[in-house]
Amino acid sequence: MMDVEETSTLPLPDAFLDFLKQNGLDPSIYTATDSTPRYIRLKPGYEDFLEEIETDIRCKLERVCWLPNFYYLPPDVRIASSKAYQEGKIYGIDAASGAAVTALDISVGDHVLDLCAAPGAKLCMILDILGSSGSVTGVDIAKHRLAACRTMLQKYGLGDHCRLFVADGTSFSLLPVRVRSDSPLQSENDEFPSGENSEVYREWKSRRPWKERKKEATAREKSVSKLFSPTQEPELIFYGRYSGVVGLTKNELYKKMPMTEVLQLGYDKVLVDAECTHDGSIKHVQKFEQWGWTTLQRRVLDAERTDDLTILQLQLLINGFRLLRVGGVLVYSTCSLTFAQNEDVVERFLSENTSAELLEITAAKNWPCKSGRIQKTLRFDPLTSSTSGLFVAKFTKLAI
Repeated sequence: MMDVEETSTLPLPDAFLDFLKQNGLDPSIYTATDSTPRYIRLKPGYEDFLEEIETDIRCKLERVCWLPNFYYLPPDVRIASSKAYQEGKIYGIDAASGAAVTALDISVGDHVLDLCAAPGAKLCMILDILGSSGSVTGVDIAKHRLAACRTMLQKYGLGDHCRLFVADGTSFSLLPVRVRSDSPLQSENDEFPSGENSEVYREWKSRRPWKERKKEATAREKSVSKLFSPTQEPELIFYGRYSGVVGLTKNELYKKMPMTEVLQLGYDKVLVDAECTHDGSIKHVQKFEQWGWTTLQRRVLDAERTDDLTILQLQLLINGFRLLRVGGVLVYSTCSLTFAQNEDVVERFLSENTSAELLEITAAKNWPCKSGRIQKTLRFDPLTSSTSGLFVAKFTKLAI
């Protein structure tokens, strides 16, 4: 893909080398970062601006032949200060992450759930693909990270069909609101019923009314902990004009649905890009050289932390699948390359969910990746794919 000499000679501690050996991983993937390109996605509709963008970033963009709208450039090129980035024409997203979104096979009108939405690049790509149809629900447990997603949506003009909830992905239970994209919006002059739970959501404004901001500030002050609790009600921090929220009351938005309705009215597509040890993110691992290898021991190699993460990953996968309609598609991915956080989670999930079936990722026929330990699962890594490390598995829900 790129002819760049490998110059990194990152010294890896023995404990980490043993960890790699246990997972069948080649240590040289962590010295391939200088030959791994940087990827950007060109926002649809800006193809005619390609030469202008290249002039702006002073670099030739090479098309990624196996992934539409993706381009690669040398890893040392910075785009944050470029006009194209600041105007929302391009955004950074690794090609492997783009492959995970592509595996969802998103169609016009789909209602999509991104259960671990932050930091937001995949969320933007999903909305890019949907265009002016369907809806996307983004969920994340960290409010500050989800607020960054909100900023991205507004920057790229992608928020009309999206709503964002601060919530625990293992217990989130709200279904999509299936409305037409041309549904009428509520007028500022419309009369609304009284009562906190019967107030109708008006069109979102980035500058919230003073009373709402005061109410939110008071709620924050009363909060004992800044961490989201599984027992807390999901907090809606953004909604677009065509996300299905405008015109609803709070009671209507938060209405619980019986499982029989979930099977028919659940999400068409679900992405579970689960929290993990990030050991497949080569640049992340390289940071430990500055942070100290003892930090790597605690965050990546510690067996107790890994056990906790695999439990969380399984719970996220189970809940994402619960919210999927029959015949829908769920993609599970992590940027870990370990068996425990990938194939082992998939095997346990399949053993406990008879309505789940692994699907072939048909789009992957020309992808530069290799098969996982389980047939139909995929793995990306710097040596094989010239991308960051990523595991991808695709499921559907059967009617049983």
